[in-house]
Amino acid sequence: MDRKKVLVIDDEEHVRMLYDAELRAQGYDVAVSDGSEDPLELVRRNAPDLIILDIKLGSISGLDLLQSIRQKHLDLPVILCTAYDSFRCDLKSIAADAYVVKSYDSTELMNKVKELI
Repeated sequence: MDRKKVLVIDDEEHVRMLYDAELRAQGYDVAVSDGSEDPLELVRRNAPDLIILDIKLGSISGLDLLQSIRQKHLDLPVILCTAYDSFRCDLKSIAADAYVVKSYDSTELMNKVKELI
């Protein structure tokens, strides 16, 4: 069976490390980025089956990255994962397949990954 690949885009290293470890433990291949690279290049190079995307990426907006990804990859599942519940109602957020508020317990996020992949 082919292992599914998840691309994690988050500017916080400890979050990338946590998601990387948890996703690998569940049998996924993982690629990580701090958000400084072109998202379309990341998708081209890594060919992920799903993206976990933070909204606040330093000076870059994950919502803007989501729009760029959606323009080229309509069927690629994207989970917005952020510490801020307030963006759930942002019109740009509706382009995501799921919206998860960050927590030290990543059960909800891992369940969404399993559901969408």
